[in-house]
Amino acid sequence: MIALYRPGASILHRAPAWAKLLGLIALALAISLFSHSGPTIAITGALVVFLYALALLPPLVLLRQLWLARWIVVIMVITQLVFLTPWDAVANTVRVVAIVLLAGLLTLTTRSEDLLAALETALGPFTRVGVDPRRAGLTLSLAISMLPVVAGIARQVRDAQRARGVRLGFRAVVPMLVLALRHADDLADALSARGAD
Repeated sequence: MIALYRPGASILHRAPAWAKLLGLIALALAISLFSHSGPTIAITGALVVFLYALALLPPLVLLRQLWLARWIVVIMVITQLVFLTPWDAVANTVRVVAIVLLAGLLTLTTRSEDLLAALETALGPFTRVGVDPRRAGLTLSLAISMLPVVAGIARQVRDAQRARGVRLGFRAVVPMLVLALRHADDLADALSARGAD
C-alpha cells in the first residue's frame, strides 16, 4: 500500500490511532452540524492551521493539501451556486474542505497499518450482524492506495496529451477511466489469485 505517512515526533504522531480517529469523527460532526457564520468559519480555518502546526508539519504541507483539494472547491462552489446563496455555498465548501484537510492530517500523522488495525478493532462488535472487519480493512486500504494511483494515471494522461500537442479538456477523462478500470481489473485478478474474494 502506498503510504501517506510523514514520520515525526509531534504529539499527534505519538497519539494512538483510535484516539485520532475518534477525534476526526468528533470534529467532522461538529463542523458539519453547527451552522456557520463569519467567526465560526474563521475558527474552523484557525483550528485546521493549529492542528497542522501541532503536528510540526511544514506550512508547505498544508498548502499542498489545499492545492490537492482545489477541484473539490471549484466543483462544490459552482454546483451549489445553482441552488444556494453565495454565503451558503462558501460555508458548505469550507466545511467539506476543512474535513478533507483534517482527514489528510490523520493520514499524515498515522501509519496506515495502525489506522487499519484501529478500524478493524472498532468494527469487531459488528461481526454479529455480518460485518467482516478484515474485509472492511482490506477495502479501505485498497481505497486509500488507489488515490495516488489515480493521480498518477491522470498525470500520465496529461503528459501524453501535452506531448502530442492535444489541448487538455474533458476528453482526457476517457483514457483516464480506461486506465483506472484496467488497473482495477489487474488488482482484482491479483486478489483472486491470492484467494482474497
